[in-house]
Amino acid sequence: MASAASDAVVVGRTASGDVALIDLDATGTATSTVTVRASDVTRAIHDRETTGPVRWIWSDTRTWYPGLLAAGVRVGRAWDLRLVHALLRDAAAVTDDHGLRAARTWDAIAADTVAADTLFDLADRASGPPDTADAALEEYRRQRAAIDGASRPDALRLLCAAESAGALLAVELHATGLPWSVEAHGILLARELGERRGRALPTRIEESAARVRAALGDPSASLDSQPRLLRSLHRAGLFVESTSKWELSEHDHPVVAPLLAYKKLMRLYTANGWAWMSEWVHDGRFRPVYVPAGVVTGRWASSGGGALQIPRALRVAVRADPGWTLVTADVAQLEPRVLAAMARDTALADAARGRDLYAGVVEAGAVATRAEAKIAMLGAMYGATTGESGRLLPRLRRTFPRAMALVDHAARVGEEGGVVSTWLGRTSPGPGEAWRAVQSRAGDAEASGIDETRARRSARDRGRFTRNFVVQGTAAEWALAWLADLRGRLAAFEPVDAADGAPRSGPVFERRPHLAFYLHDEIIVHTPVVHAEAVAAAVRDSAATAQRLLFGSFPLDFPLDLRIGETAEKG
Repeated sequence: MASAASDAVVVGRTASGDVALIDLDATGTATSTVTVRASDVTRAIHDRETTGPVRWIWSDTRTWYPGLLAAGVRVGRAWDLRLVHALLRDAAAVTDDHGLRAARTWDAIAADTVAADTLFDLADRASGPPDTADAALEEYRRQRAAIDGASRPDALRLLCAAESAGALLAVELHATGLPWSVEAHGILLARELGERRGRALPTRIEESAARVRAALGDPSASLDSQPRLLRSLHRAGLFVESTSKWELSEHDHPVVAPLLAYKKLMRLYTANGWAWMSEWVHDGRFRPVYVPAGVVTGRWASSGGGALQIPRALRVAVRADPGWTLVTADVAQLEPRVLAAMARDTALADAARGRDLYAGVVEAGAVATRAEAKIAMLGAMYGATTGESGRLLPRLRRTFPRAMALVDHAARVGEEGGVVSTWLGRTSPGPGEAWRAVQSRAGDAEASGIDETRARRSARDRGRFTRNFVVQGTAAEWALAWLADLRGRLAAFEPVDAADGAPRSGPVFERRPHLAFYLHDEIIVHTPVVHAEAVAAAVRDSAATAQRLLFGSFPLDFPLDLRIGETAEKG
């Protein structure tokens, strides 16, 4: 390539179907262009990676990176124009978008992306941003200009870099897969569910269903239809509004225990049974499709496979390859710690430092028990302001006024129809037209009491959303910084001999430690046994780096529950 010193290269297709690699200088100006055949782009990118640090600027990591990984090429850094566009388009810190909002073709989001006015709703969108070199270069210039002119440019740059690093990692996690023992999974299913019987339900589920029907006194009761099951429960004298575990457990009735047991077995059978294993586990690996920023707060989602819902009992099936082991780490009470750092609440930081945060809240005198501390903190962050949580919240406000003021303010902004932003600048979506119409109708001279009640309820709902958005979104940013730093550290480990490798992890990662799983506040690293202790140290060091990167010298730690072992079972 003509300008090997460049540390930024735009990648995109040409009109003829070739691929252009455009070197940029520090100002974002193109200095040279090399055009290669599509069949040669892997070698060109590999050769450029070996000459020094480079950031690849491309339309969508999901489009460009899988083929590179399959060919044995790892990319150190990238800038995902699709993900960054979505961040900057909506960021309140962007004072001049330089045409970002008008560039509608970059609004394309995959249909499996969660993007709605709630944390968990699914929205179908068109997919496929433009992947031509000219379009990529033009969009990159818009994005640079928008960041440079933003009110918080450094924070936005960090967020965009972390988001793009997460996109690389999501592709790598799918490529490496999570080591999985079909044998251990099968033994678990047979033990819990009983004999597999073709299309019929396994024996233990049938036996459990029979016990439920006997307790109901209704041998024909339908257990898998919520309305019919509720009618059967009512006829048996159990007057519940749902079949949730929490509501059923509040009642003393002979059907409760067998029904809860039946629901647990059916959940395992339908979510992670033999059919799931056949579809998602191949060649000793579970390979889910991760969706970075799949939730509006920046949290990841998954497209099929239930990557974010692996039950505790099934972790016995997560097994390292021979000669390898698993380093599993999760952060204790990530979101409350993030809240303390955001609010600069030294009292809450003191309660959290070096120990269980909820126990620290008790020691600070806010509440009497750890259970109360957990209920109160979760209520403060998720907006549960009634019942037991509502009773305890005033105590938290007296003991940790700065932290509580931050989430209370975020709730008020949401209730008034405003938007809020995370620590690095991801901004919540604004209220939809339907929400505004409800509020407007309540202000009419002819508004009824029902209109006013509906408006208050919808305002409170939106306040709960924005209250949680700032905390959950900032926690997702901390986790991305942790992942990005750890990814770089793992790449620096010496590879083991080929004979000691893990070929099912793919050509890039078969001989060196690599991330194999990520879930909000937990990671699993698959590593040669010889590197296990050093990898554990790298995991801890990366957590400390993420803390400093986001929150500077604020006196707060993010302690890890870290384990090294053949399986991912938790103690």
